[in-house]
Amino acid sequence: MTFTWTLWLALFGLIFGHGLPGAVVGGITGFIIDSLRQGQRRRATPESGGYISPLFALLGAVAKSDGRVSEAEIAVAERLMQRMGLEQEPRKQAIIAFNAGKQPEFNVTPAIEELRRWVGLRRDHAFPVLDVVIETVLAEGNPPPEKMAILRQLAFALRVSDMELMALMAMKGYAWNASGYTRGQGNHGGNGGYVPPQRNTQGPDPYTVLGISRSVDDRAVKRAYRKLISEHHPDRLGDLPEAMRKQAEARASEINAAYERIKAERGFK
Repeated sequence: MTFTWTLWLALFGLIFGHGLPGAVVGGITGFIIDSLRQGQRRRATPESGGYISPLFALLGAVAKSDGRVSEAEIAVAERLMQRMGLEQEPRKQAIIAFNAGKQPEFNVTPAIEELRRWVGLRRDHAFPVLDVVIETVLAEGNPPPEKMAILRQLAFALRVSDMELMALMAMKGYAWNASGYTRGQGNHGGNGGYVPPQRNTQGPDPYTVLGISRSVDDRAVKRAYRKLISEHHPDRLGDLPEAMRKQAEARASEINAAYERIKAERGFK
């Protein structure tokens, strides 16, 4: 438990509340606020293991959505099981869910709803979930509309904006012009303006990674960076599974690298 409010309000009371009595009142008030915030955070923390079946079922559905499941898509699921350290019963659970997701009659909406409930109020847990699905979406290169439709539906359910989704895709070498997509309508036709991956020696466009345009001023750059790194920093992820934590660490590194490139280009500190 952190005591941020306890300390700040105690200090405030000490300065503006006539010394020690004000500090005591401020400290008690701050402690109550810190306790309430901690309780909310506990209630919002995803249940351990509750993501396995819906996540792998969704991966199976994404893989099958264009008509066939490729070796590359199966390899993504296998690598994820290995990174998560799934053995015996959890691995069997993941395989059963993946195979269920491949069935023609499979409905992705209940699986997405389960993931939404698992993530709960923890938006910082939504990004690693999206990262995993994006890996399958991009397993064969430029994704078809069917895969993108599922990804967009998931992003919308997890309260991840178009710009944030674009940034996640950009970190994997893709660029997205969101003008072809209307928020909340699903847009199951068309590919929403996706263009093939843009590879270069410096990595993805740093402005796209931060979700900003090149025309913004330095203050907006710093503001965007602080917001992103606060949401994606691994230290905030609590009991997130180790495999997803590693993805969060990689994403935080991408954000830091993008910010450093912009700072170097613009010459500010």
